[in-house]
Amino acid sequence: MKNFRFIIKYSPLSKFKPLRNLDDSAAILGKRFSSTSSTDKLQWSYTQGPGDVPLLGATIGQLLQQRTEMHPDKTAVVFSGSGDRLSFSELLEQADQLAAGLLSLGVKKGDRVGIWGPNMVEWVVTQYATARAGIILVNINPQYRPEELEFTLNKVGCKVLIAAEDFKGQSYYETLFYLVPELAATKAGQIHSHLLPHLKHIIMMGNNSYIGTIKYNELMKAGTNKERTEIQNLQTKHQFDEPINIQFTSGTTGNPKGATLSHHNIVNNSYFVAKRLNYDKEDTRICMPVPLYHCFGMVLGSLCNVTAGSSCVYPSQTFDAGATLKAAAEEKCTSMYGVPTMFIDMLNHHDFDTFDLSSLYTGVMAGSPCPIETLRQVISRMNMDRVTVCYGLTETSPVTHQSLPTDEPEKRVTTVGQPQSHVECKVIGENGDICPVNTPGELCTRGYNTMLYYWDEPSKTQEVIAIDRWFHTGDIAEIDESGFCKIVGRIKDLIIRGGENVYPTEIEQTIYKHLKIKDVQVVGVPDERLGEEICAWIQVKENQSVTEEEIKSYCKEKLARFKVPKYIAIVDEFPLTVTGKVQKFKIREIAMEKLRLEHIRPH
Repeated sequence: MKNFRFIIKYSPLSKFKPLRNLDDSAAILGKRFSSTSSTDKLQWSYTQGPGDVPLLGATIGQLLQQRTEMHPDKTAVVFSGSGDRLSFSELLEQADQLAAGLLSLGVKKGDRVGIWGPNMVEWVVTQYATARAGIILVNINPQYRPEELEFTLNKVGCKVLIAAEDFKGQSYYETLFYLVPELAATKAGQIHSHLLPHLKHIIMMGNNSYIGTIKYNELMKAGTNKERTEIQNLQTKHQFDEPINIQFTSGTTGNPKGATLSHHNIVNNSYFVAKRLNYDKEDTRICMPVPLYHCFGMVLGSLCNVTAGSSCVYPSQTFDAGATLKAAAEEKCTSMYGVPTMFIDMLNHHDFDTFDLSSLYTGVMAGSPCPIETLRQVISRMNMDRVTVCYGLTETSPVTHQSLPTDEPEKRVTTVGQPQSHVECKVIGENGDICPVNTPGELCTRGYNTMLYYWDEPSKTQEVIAIDRWFHTGDIAEIDESGFCKIVGRIKDLIIRGGENVYPTEIEQTIYKHLKIKDVQVVGVPDERLGEEICAWIQVKENQSVTEEEIKSYCKEKLARFKVPKYIAIVDEFPLTVTGKVQKFKIREIAMEKLRLEHIRPH
């Protein structure tokens, strides 16, 4: 890969015979991965998940109807903050009502409908309504500002936007009025915007009336028997390979890209994640503090309603550690989801010991690298002895790797597990050849879960999906002899200090073990002599204090000298996305400004 910044200085590929002749190498590459095998040892960094359980060939709408027929009165969703609760039959009924309402507006199969808001019951109903109607749902980040919203709606040509009233002090209607001033003289359903030419209807949740828009509750009543019958008839016409969802990447470099996903992509990803968690064998109640707009919440969470018959509990509109712990205790949740920062906040909550979490036993930690000590505490203090770690990207629906609940704890805290069912993975070097095991390189994956394409971005799609359908993740990883994968870091996060490759994750895991440290993030900043230097941002536990010299002395005892951070910053918080992911590029930008390093050009 031309854009590789790192050079593998040990175990060079030149020592090994190139793996080019597939006939000669079939004995090596053809070994089918088995999660139960302990005798087959890999020599090269290629493996694949088991394929004994067939893929599902069904659409989301078909699965919702099947689940409803199986257990109509079972609770499907609980929204603790608003008090909303829906059984499977109620969820199907509301989904079809909304789907019929959308058809009455002239929305057709393949049109794009945006959903803009935090975790609310209307979000889930919209998710299933669009799937039943064959409409492509566009997930929009609740924190988007006007320019970001304008870009997203225009990029995919949204015909309808379903929006909440507000989020974290931002009035959504004011934002929309700023973009569509024509609303002032517009009758509901007759939008003609010069900035958003594709947008024809704005649907507002809540009980208030807004000029030029349609109330969500009114749209729920707009569909007639004709539209309801059409929705039912469509279920045998939809194809599972058709696009049904667009999720935008984070856009840390340039504008966000719309990863376009099919029923087949996300249905099967949810299905096999649930199977690895044994949801199909036990009645499961998932505590879901992660946002629905993100693939973690929508696919691993909400879709488990239809792929595993699970119940989903949403503690609050946005993550709140206390509300999450309370919901998990009151609803007797068996599974807990979260990114590492969420689990860290819950474990450090001042009332943590007052919540009865005895019903918990499993869950998923994903979204960013997990500090080893955090996962150990989740297992011991939250009773989640069968918690699993997942890894993936929006473009891969999202999960490509997941640990097993029965994996040794050490494997669950040091790796992201093994490939998901029907997913291949390999690690390649700078020249594109497969690396020997235990050698870092770029992780590539291939399987049913690879997105269809970036919406209206054929060149960018070709940059990440090769002609042979291998998806290039941009992550540095190692695969061991047993097929376990360890994520070393992002290619773009790699620090090259004086020619030495430094992986931020290794330094973070080391500093995190310090008894006074709550959380830590490490980035590279420019340096005139060495090219890059190491900067660590540190959050200290409550009622604790620590000095820069104390941290540096600690690191010198644990790490090679070239890995010891030159710059230490004690901070109260990190810049985060709405999903709780740390925005390292912002840490780098702020650090460069405060250290006055903006003038230094990278080597």
